[in-house]
Amino acid sequence: MSQLTLDQLETHLWGAADILRGSIDSGDYKHYIFGLLFYKRLCDVWEEEYEERLAEYHDAELAADPDEHRFHIPEGHFWKDVRKHASNIGEHLNVSFHAIEDANFRLKDVFQDVDFNNKQRFPDAMLEKLLQHFEKHRLRRCDVEPDMLGNAYEYLIAQFADDAGKKGGEFYTPKMVVRLLVECLQPEEGMSVYDPTCGSGGMLLEAFHHLERQNKNPHSLSLYGQEKNLNTWAICQMNLFLHDIDDSFVERGDTLRDPKHLVEGEVKAIKTFDRVLANPPFSLKAWGHEDWKDGDKFGRSLYGCPPKSYGDLAFVQHMLASLKDGGILGVVLPHGILFRGGAEGKIRKGLLEDDLIDTVIGLGPNLFYGAGIPACILILRKNKPAVRKGKVLIINGSEEIIEGKAQNHLSKDNIKRLSEAFHAHSDQDKFARVVELEEIEANDHNLNISRYVSTEEEEEVIDVAAELLKLKHLQAQRNVAESKMMGFLKELGYDV
Repeated sequence: MSQLTLDQLETHLWGAADILRGSIDSGDYKHYIFGLLFYKRLCDVWEEEYEERLAEYHDAELAADPDEHRFHIPEGHFWKDVRKHASNIGEHLNVSFHAIEDANFRLKDVFQDVDFNNKQRFPDAMLEKLLQHFEKHRLRRCDVEPDMLGNAYEYLIAQFADDAGKKGGEFYTPKMVVRLLVECLQPEEGMSVYDPTCGSGGMLLEAFHHLERQNKNPHSLSLYGQEKNLNTWAICQMNLFLHDIDDSFVERGDTLRDPKHLVEGEVKAIKTFDRVLANPPFSLKAWGHEDWKDGDKFGRSLYGCPPKSYGDLAFVQHMLASLKDGGILGVVLPHGILFRGGAEGKIRKGLLEDDLIDTVIGLGPNLFYGAGIPACILILRKNKPAVRKGKVLIINGSEEIIEGKAQNHLSKDNIKRLSEAFHAHSDQDKFARVVELEEIEANDHNLNISRYVSTEEEEEVIDVAAELLKLKHLQAQRNVAESKMMGFLKELGYDV
């Protein structure tokens, strides 16, 4: 059997969505398709491992021993066992899912919200068709590389974001925006990387891929994350597992109200990391103001409590508290955080006065699913290199886009220019400028990008007095010509 191409796999998985179309909300496709994809992959890989060990040991019992496998599938709960049933298929799927969760601590709760046992939503005839569809392709390692399966997974996440509109945009950041952020932060081997709003794991995976592209060891990274939404957390766990990443630590819960990555001691403190990166939900309303208004119990509200209706700078302060002294953090935010006043203005002033804001990168319009508002990337350091101290690099990337019909995109060239400008830390006409903190302070700590870097062509300064002299000279020339013409007409006998 030949290996599947990425295009074939993407088409295959999207075909599963067509079977579900009309029966459930498009925003829910991911739970069921990903659940079946994951289950099929587990069963196929286990059987592949079993056959390899059987050929090596010539002992069926030893080849099936759980210690010989990366994960365990209890007897009677394989794909082939579910396929023996023509009725109550959803019930048998659910039982197998839960059996696999119970047998593998690493997979605990990943199938929790994948419930096929509802015959009104999933009649046996539909599930039979869906399982037949998944059987068209075998998903062993020899058939599908882990990275290809993970890439197909990410492709489908993007497709669901398109299909589900704003609902999808809540958990998906366009891949090239993620790539730009990671290219700026450049994690290295052995580092810890943390995403406090990790969604389906795209930023953690991009850090992993960044090292792969440089022929370094991506498995040397320690990946940490937290995700509030249970379904999205489960997708993240599956996504990491499908990429053969076992050593990751992604917790469930509300990061601002209940951070999970803590250093245990007499007083619980926020754990710190080498690289912190995130795309928090833009201008989140119910973010936890009531828990922060009298001071956050973990000491994250060092620069103040953000307003009730805008949680953006709460996430920034959490990320700052999660950053090692020599680390770098990057966060995707709405433009409003650069210039809004009130509590946000006070926080921004504190961050600038303590020289924590390293770079502001303005992004082009309409890059995000379900969010047309302009966005920016904010990069902070606790200890800037000497050359960057007392300054903020401001990059106007508003024109670094590829325009699309419904949505714009970043190309590889766009990412290259923006990330190289970040690392160069120098002025570029109408694109980037290193701004002294004194100038920003004189602008009342306003970081609105167009104040410092404008892409508009400079208007030519007009010398009104000189132009008036030119006008008078032209008028005199016109009067001479007119008088001469009238003289000729008179000579010809016209009454003028």
